[in-house]
Amino acid sequence: MSDFIDVFIHASKSVRAVMDARLRRHGLHLGQNLVLAALWEKDGQTPGAIASAVNVTTPTIVKMANRMTAAGLLARRRDERDSRLVRLHLTDAGRALREPVEHELAELEKHLTAGLDEGEIRVLMDSLARVAAGAQALMDGPAGEDPGC
Repeated sequence: MSDFIDVFIHASKSVRAVMDARLRRHGLHLGQNLVLAALWEKDGQTPGAIASAVNVTTPTIVKMANRMTAAGLLARRRDERDSRLVRLHLTDAGRALREPVEHELAELEKHLTAGLDEGEIRVLMDSLARVAAGAQALMDGPAGEDPGC
């Protein structure tokens, strides 16, 4: 395997593991924070809209929403104009998690980037955004075809 892929996978797994542990302190599973963040920004979105925004499939969001509804963080309601659509709404408990979860993740980010200066953080963020864009281009290309070739 390439050095880049080895380091990237190791970093990704390590960050995901520590993030999962931090989110569990608040009764959340990794990824559920993305659903909450989308609804904190605009409550009442459909699972499909959230899935598109966070780059996962709609069934993944539906499964998360099932768990989050059972945990009392979300409520499902039929759309008033189109009863075929289901919209996800925050409960008081879901809204109450905003400050502690955002604080937890900000502290984690501070810790993870403690050895970097502001310029290095900007370069890292820009580089990771370009890596993500390259990966997305590979996923969006015709099946089995590498768009970089």
